[in-house]
Amino acid sequence: MKLEFIGAAHEVTGSCHYLEFGDKHILIDCGMEQGADIYVNQDIPVDAAQIDYVLLTHAHIDHSGLLPLLYVRGFRGQIYATNATTQLCNIMLKDSAHIQESEAEWKNRKARRSGGREEEPLYCVEDAEKVLQCFVPCYYDNVVNICDGLTVTFRDAGHLLGSSFIEVWITEGDEEKKLIFSGDLGNGNRALIRDPEIPAETDYLIIESTYGNRIHDTPPDFAVELAQILNATFSRGGNVVIPAFSVGRTQEMLYYLREIKQNELLPEFPRFEAYVDSPLSIEATNIYNESVAECFREEDLEMIRSGVNPIQFPGLKTSVTADESKAINFDPNPKVIISASGMCEAGRIRHHLKHNLWRPECSIVFVGYQVPGTLGYNLLNGAKEVKLFGETIQVQAQIVNLPGISGHADRDHLTAWVQGMPKMPERIFVVHGEDAVTDEFASHLHEVTGSEATAPYSGDAWDLIQDACIAQGDRMKAQKGKAKSKSSQVYDLLVAAGQRLMSVISKNKEGANKDLKKFTNQVNELSDRWDK
Repeated sequence: MKLEFIGAAHEVTGSCHYLEFGDKHILIDCGMEQGADIYVNQDIPVDAAQIDYVLLTHAHIDHSGLLPLLYVRGFRGQIYATNATTQLCNIMLKDSAHIQESEAEWKNRKARRSGGREEEPLYCVEDAEKVLQCFVPCYYDNVVNICDGLTVTFRDAGHLLGSSFIEVWITEGDEEKKLIFSGDLGNGNRALIRDPEIPAETDYLIIESTYGNRIHDTPPDFAVELAQILNATFSRGGNVVIPAFSVGRTQEMLYYLREIKQNELLPEFPRFEAYVDSPLSIEATNIYNESVAECFREEDLEMIRSGVNPIQFPGLKTSVTADESKAINFDPNPKVIISASGMCEAGRIRHHLKHNLWRPECSIVFVGYQVPGTLGYNLLNGAKEVKLFGETIQVQAQIVNLPGISGHADRDHLTAWVQGMPKMPERIFVVHGEDAVTDEFASHLHEVTGSEATAPYSGDAWDLIQDACIAQGDRMKAQKGKAKSKSSQVYDLLVAAGQRLMSVISKNKEGANKDLKKFTNQVNELSDRWDK
């Protein structure tokens, strides 16, 4: 039994863990890195074609975003996730693919004009659509027997619609071990979604630490706080621009805007309008409305039963097309604009920042974690000017960080979640946190629980039977290098296809001689065709 850490080790994004037992190869999450890359991530130690299963904690791209690339490289296994996560990935992975294609097209236009190298997108929409066929939707709290020696249960993590921490039981020979992968844990008392479930006992716990060294401020009345920001900005004649993740944070903001309207918290501007400018956000909101019974907290279910939709209100408008999006910035009336991405790295929010950042009467309101190195992080930390679409924009708008609205548990909530276990784990692995935070939180958990606590690096591997480190990663700091040429990227895909062919050959070892001979002839014909 081996557990190896691939991504989000001493880093916040790019979650990926590799689990091996018997002849089975499993990934827990397969996320994309966002923002600056701190450490060089080790590759998955086997070919993608050899991965049997992926267990997915939730739909956020830093946990799911490389699944289409895994498919491109030969993965044809099954992906287990909750029902809501499966639905959300259906829109989020295709949207991510569209972004990859658009960015590659834009860069290649520039490269052709300057004589530079062209590059391929990581994956395309077709790849995303194909990997979506691998998903196996699961219900919360059901025991799922995936194969001999592998059983899992998805528990509500309270972080996002459909988010889960995953209980995993693995058996190899006479040995059985249980692991819990926390995914991302919610802060509790969140609009729309339930609080995290209390975990059962486990041998090994793999826990996130996004806010492992911080205590959130005492949560304000979010609707009242937001109403005050709206009032001040509208009184100046400005817009309130909210960069928000399309899934989760956008729906929470709609919840609080509905409260402001319903409870008349903004009498000076009772008819203000709010725009959701993101096709992905609109689709995600529809999925929220479809997932009420399985995911919503009881007080919101009561509201729905009384005839009130908690994320709808008069004055709410949506924009789907590019023309509708552009028209928002030609409307002179003060308004709320909610757009993605939440860290301002891509999407329509960058256009709205271009039109509003230079206006002192406007406010830019951040309502989520900003990874160091992202545009959102730079704005929150006092950037005086930024570049958008090749143009330098002066930052004169009010930059506001709305405290308390966090999708991640803070140190105390994380600690209480662990201490809620009936028995402490043998060992705790701390992941998904900034470099120094993972070490600090591991020391804290060791002190308060008595369990051994480790903050692994990418490439570190553990023997789960002996509870011993059997390999260490290189601890190499990432360096910003040149993009691969178009030809080398395509060649990498050819190599991956060859590795998949070898995997398929090994799986057919016990096949009938007639079938093996036919397969051999097909391989030789293909080789003859290209052996020039």
